[in-house]
Amino acid sequence: MPKPEIIVGDDGLARCGWGASDPEYRRYHDEEWGTPQHDPVRLFEKVCLEGFQAGLSWITILRRRPAFREVFHDFDAERVAAMGDDDITRLLGDERIIRHRGKIEATIQNARATLELELPIHDLLWSFAPPPRTVPPASFAEVPATTPESTSMSKELRRRGFRFVGPTTMYALMQAAGMVDDHLAGCHRSTHATAA
Repeated sequence: MPKPEIIVGDDGLARCGWGASDPEYRRYHDEEWGTPQHDPVRLFEKVCLEGFQAGLSWITILRRRPAFREVFHDFDAERVAAMGDDDITRLLGDERIIRHRGKIEATIQNARATLELELPIHDLLWSFAPPPRTVPPASFAEVPATTPESTSMSKELRRRGFRFVGPTTMYALMQAAGMVDDHLAGCHRSTHATAA
């Protein structure tokens, strides 16, 4: 049986079904997902964590985010870029994070690529933001996995040396960073909810 697309919580608020049950998911849905994020450190973090999420559920990453922030120096790009083989070996033994060599190495490489940018990372990422939706998605079926903008973002980041930044991963980044608003019609977080 498919999950309901909109769920009304015990607080009386209607939410996208994915963000309604688990308390951490609910907090993330209500406070972060779809909220415009321009802070360069948090955007760099999102690039890296969306890469770690590839093939996994986002709640897995969300629950481990405090540990990720600890081991990657709160995603300070300069400090992450300075990490080396000893750090990689140490992280591969840290059960609090996702122990995937390619993703750990990609995070360090992405920090180095970030430092080589000639413009701030938030300017680069937001340059791919599409025009705002005029109508919210009525169901999850109307939410794309990729868009021309996420594909273009992916190509540009790869060109600049970033890794684990495929078009689907970059569309998830756009959703998480509020470059697009994919809260469903009826969700209290939809930008269209206040107009109703």
